[in-house]
Amino acid sequence: MDFEAMRPRLTAIAFRLLGSVQDAEDAVQNTWLKASAAHTEDLRNPDAWATTVLTRVCLDELRKRHRRREEPLFADLLPTESVAADERYLRREDVSRALMVVLHRLTPAQRVAYVLHDLFDFPFREVAKTLHTSVASVKKHASRARGRLERATPEPFAPTADREVVEAFLAAAAGGDVDRMVALMTDDCVRVADADLLPPGVPTVVTGARSVARETSSFADRIRAAAPMLIDRRPVDVIAPGGHPFAVITITTVDRRVARIEIGRPPGFSLTQGR
Repeated sequence: MDFEAMRPRLTAIAFRLLGSVQDAEDAVQNTWLKASAAHTEDLRNPDAWATTVLTRVCLDELRKRHRRREEPLFADLLPTESVAADERYLRREDVSRALMVVLHRLTPAQRVAYVLHDLFDFPFREVAKTLHTSVASVKKHASRARGRLERATPEPFAPTADREVVEAFLAAAAGGDVDRMVALMTDDCVRVADADLLPPGVPTVVTGARSVARETSSFADRIRAAAPMLIDRRPVDVIAPGGHPFAVITITTVDRRVARIEIGRPPGFSLTQGR
């Protein structure tokens, strides 16, 4: 078995299933260890065998997360290197951040069925073997996943002057450009955030364009992990490293200037993909 030749494809599958480069690489390494301990010389289809093992490793992790309802905290579980790695992989693989957010909202079985069948062209019978279930059940999981994705992917945001300002501000924030952010804000701009999303000692309310800009620039890596969405038909940006939604940025503009920034936990809403 030439495992190294399989590694890029296995990593791509694991990334879509788990939503994190680090978790994907761990899953692939776990699969390699299992392959090393097994007698794989006589396998007729080593690629299918490795994919099945990998998927079951990922499925175990997804089920653990589903039971725990994990949501990473804003500061402690989002190191800059992990976010940067996810962003590089998203760009290289042409996977949208918004798609990863919606995939995260599927059940583990739905996610496996959709990723393997719809994204990687695995036959339903092979997916059924991986999930230890029937072909009919896998088809139902894939259909439900497809339906949820279709409902969450309608029209893009209508181009508006206000949205252009918001996107320009977020681009400046992602690049840590304090002066550009200040130029796009009202002098008395206010940032309000939930306390549990902030590192210890950071105030929940910050007032004044330059103060808000300086503080916002320190979270540039988080902002780069944001996806534009519609919540209740209102444009917002969801911070979602690895597709895990955990914070919503709502920006209010006045006279084409950013006047208020609110950062809060995502409620039980229906996500709609923008751009």
